[in-house]
Amino acid sequence: QSLGAQVIARGDGRFELVLFTGGLPGDGWNRGDAMQKAEGETRGDATHFSSSTWSAKLQKGTLTLLDSDGTLTVLKKVDRQSPTLGAKPPQGALVLFDGNSAENFEGGKVVMGDLLLSGGESVDKFAFADHSIHLEFRTPFKPFATGQQRGNSGVYVQNRYEVQVLDSFGLEGKENECGGIYSISAPDVNMCFPPLEWQTYDIDFTAARYGDDGSKLKNARITVHHNGVVIHDDRELPKSTPGKMSEGPGPEGLYLQGHGNPVVYRNIWVVAK
Repeated sequence: QSLGAQVIARGDGRFELVLFTGGLPGDGWNRGDAMQKAEGETRGDATHFSSSTWSAKLQKGTLTLLDSDGTLTVLKKVDRQSPTLGAKPPQGALVLFDGNSAENFEGGKVVMGDLLLSGGESVDKFAFADHSIHLEFRTPFKPFATGQQRGNSGVYVQNRYEVQVLDSFGLEGKENECGGIYSISAPDVNMCFPPLEWQTYDIDFTAARYGDDGSKLKNARITVHHNGVVIHDDRELPKSTPGKMSEGPGPEGLYLQGHGNPVVYRNIWVVAK
């Protein structure tokens, strides 16, 4: 069988190895397929892992696995990149951030020369309800942190519905991890890249519909591509997510949640549907 592997840094030379039967997530492995895990540590120029049924050595970009029956498997390191990384805004797009200025974000701050620090809210409250968003983000390297402290941010579509941003590389992919619709839905597959790698969200959003009396007639819906792979396919959003605006008929914009973590964004643009 094909195998994929991801290695999670835990600090002080400690690591966790996750094996995926079928290949890497989004490239052979799907939610529900077999996963195996093992703890390891670095000794000399190699990192060694062991479980009850196999052992592994990671050295110079090559992972060598040995099963208890003597089967040897060799995996080579791959560098994955989103197919929409660096995508140019189409004609008519509303460009919110191109690296030059944070003026389109209330509370926005440019760091490292041309990146937008998390914590800003778009000045524009989009007149168009239905829209598509492209943005690129990078989580920090925090090997000693766990859970929600590991590069936490969030993309609030229409300031109401959060697509979580977090360093969830190698994890199960829950609703409160990267790609999850916070408190509503886990991603179909965890497409999170390692920390410090640029990642993309391409989001297609259809707003909730309201009657003249303000009552909701239809729920909002969302499709999310994470690093080029569909992780939410026309997902219904029965409610807003915690942390920002409640549901309602009024126009709202885009919020990039700040959690005291140095998550950064770039190449942000919006297209009316």
